[in-house]
Amino acid sequence: MLLSEKRKYLIFITILLSTTIASMLSTALTTALTPIAKDLGVGLGTGQWLTSGFSLAMGIMMPLTAYLIRRFPTRRLYLIGILVFMLGLVVSFFANNFTVMMSGRILQALGTWLLLAMSQVVILTIFPAEKRGTVMGWYGLASGAAPVLAPTFAGLLIDYFSWRAIFAFVFGIMILLLILAISCFDDVLEVKQSPFDIWSFILSGLAFGGVTLGIGNLGDSSLFSTIAFVPLVIGLVSGIIFSVRQLSLETPFLNLRILSQKQFLLSVLGSMLLYLVMMGSSVMLPLYVQSIRGLSATISGLVTLPGSLAMTIVSPLAGKIYDKLGMKRLFIFGALFMFVSTGAMFFISLKTPIWIPALINVLRSLSIGCLMMPLITWGTSFVDETFVADATALLTSLRTIAGAIGSAIFVGIMTAVATNSAATYGVNANIHGMNVSFFAMSLFALILLLLALSCPKSEK
Repeated sequence: MLLSEKRKYLIFITILLSTTIASMLSTALTTALTPIAKDLGVGLGTGQWLTSGFSLAMGIMMPLTAYLIRRFPTRRLYLIGILVFMLGLVVSFFANNFTVMMSGRILQALGTWLLLAMSQVVILTIFPAEKRGTVMGWYGLASGAAPVLAPTFAGLLIDYFSWRAIFAFVFGIMILLLILAISCFDDVLEVKQSPFDIWSFILSGLAFGGVTLGIGNLGDSSLFSTIAFVPLVIGLVSGIIFSVRQLSLETPFLNLRILSQKQFLLSVLGSMLLYLVMMGSSVMLPLYVQSIRGLSATISGLVTLPGSLAMTIVSPLAGKIYDKLGMKRLFIFGALFMFVSTGAMFFISLKTPIWIPALINVLRSLSIGCLMMPLITWGTSFVDETFVADATALLTSLRTIAGAIGSAIFVGIMTAVATNSAATYGVNANIHGMNVSFFAMSLFALILLLLALSCPKSEK
């Protein structure tokens, strides 16, 4: 479809703003977990599902991305995504118990999934090759920086109003973006009839959901308890059946054969490890500032602000660094920053000056800026154009699930260690639990670094 330059950039601006706002809600509640858990009468272990459950819902739906993009008109899908997201905001705003709040978060996740799933494909379709680098750079800045900036803004809203103000503020912005989308969005992607394999969709949901739920429950129980072991077994068995089915279908629900491409596989594994550690530390840092140190949500947001600014600066430059130095060096630098920053948090105590964790977070944010978009760009560049939608869906699904696992498992480690060491450490039990959790996180960051070292030197 031929579009004027004005219409292309209006669509791009709509995508940029809507995905930025939607992405912010993925991490905005990390700062709000403490007051929300208190108001709704649940513990932090349960409350963290407001963030990990959000990621889980997105991850379960992500395999459906390629099918929906091929099957339904662009404009209709995008507007549905905005409306579902707004409905979730309304539900969460009026929530008076955890179940209602969780329902709102799931609706927000479904809306965010639709918006993010379509954004990259639409951008790459409407812009010619010579302009894609620039527009994707700005898109990467918005989608990458938004989740990092969100806790800072959320902290200010909580301290000056309440946690409900987060949803009210975002709802107001989304009304304007809905009007903009209605006025400028067009059906820019080709629609074709394609079969929907319901069994593949069910199996993918059971696989992603079961594994994440089982690992999340490990924080409150043993491996062989019913609430942990059963979901894990269901998830793993479903995952195996799903994989075998995709390899046998003539038109797979999600093409897994692309994982045989070495560079793409490396980018998938790297993205999963990055999200595992990133989401885990995104939840842990506000808990340290607010729950362990007893400081305000505003202070918690300000602790993350320098890192947000660092990521804002580095993200647009990451593409140029990638072009100049190649993926291997950028991969190693980013992974090294992540390993050092997570390892440093192991030594944090109750008496540590608050600027030190803020500085450590800057290093972590530099790592995210170096790796997030370049890993996607690098990995998908080795995939045949016919399967780019499958590659994007697969990579996004797996890294989102990894993020959900990270936020669940590291809070679980902190809670379990703090509970079991209360008699020995007394008032320092919580900080001890956090230290152990960050130590575990640093082991995954070390694996990321080893993966970076295996990246082919000649490949960019």
